[in-house]
Amino acid sequence: MSNNVSLTKIAVFYDGNYFYHVSNYYNYVHERKSRISIKGLHDFVRHKVAELEGEAAAFRRCQIVDAHYFRGRLSASEASSKTNQLYYERVFEDILMSEGVTTHYLPLRTFSGRKTEKGVDVWLALEVFELAFYKRFDVVVLIASDGDYVPLIRKLNSLGIRVMVLAWDFEFIDDFGNSRTTRTSQDLLEEVTYPIAMHELIDSRTAKDSFLIENLFVPRPEKEVDAKPAADKKKPVIVGKKENGLKTSTILSLKEGFGFIHYPPNNLFFHYSELENVDF
Repeated sequence: MSNNVSLTKIAVFYDGNYFYHVSNYYNYVHERKSRISIKGLHDFVRHKVAELEGEAAAFRRCQIVDAHYFRGRLSASEASSKTNQLYYERVFEDILMSEGVTTHYLPLRTFSGRKTEKGVDVWLALEVFELAFYKRFDVVVLIASDGDYVPLIRKLNSLGIRVMVLAWDFEFIDDFGNSRTTRTSQDLLEEVTYPIAMHELIDSRTAKDSFLIENLFVPRPEKEVDAKPAADKKKPVIVGKKENGLKTSTILSLKEGFGFIHYPPNNLFFHYSELENVDF
């Protein structure tokens, strides 16, 4: 074996809010109806870097040596007021930890009555540049869409570090009839070495069934078939208080694990995990 063979060192950096938005799209809107898999995404990155760096036969020499996830988040007291919020955050953090991803959080700030991320993109850019400077990565992979990262890309280019951006462009109509559009900055795409249009690869007729693409998504659990006929969800039910203190009403809508129950003056929102003794 030659002693001159060296690793291609890859570092992956997540804009957490963007990644969460993309994952939600594929889980709730796209026909895939499944979240993006961190492990599958890392495998895809390694294969893609090996291919683009001209080392298709050297997949094992393309290794992710650093991975970081940046996002703003609610305080513990605020999250505890939302049903199972802390639990779901912990589950996702366990996934990140198992894949060797270091998490970085900043508290969400309130502006004009809304919770907003502040400073996360700046922090991400500073960490990327510092780590790239000292660790001399060969390829930096950004999962981000904001044109504000263009100065960072130029700095990395000056260090001779190739940059890959995983980009998703999509649009859809939400449950309230509003048009939602996500686009990656064109300036960002033009500045990087390897711009990857993930939405095109995923929806490509020739690639969509390939192992690498299938592996990008968390496998969906098999649904058990109930022999009993499903209850008529549209059957009107009078809202009222029963002797045992329970109330009944009508389910207005159901969608991928979430739903609304008619209950004046405001409808009640629920998640399937809160249901007891019932199939969802």
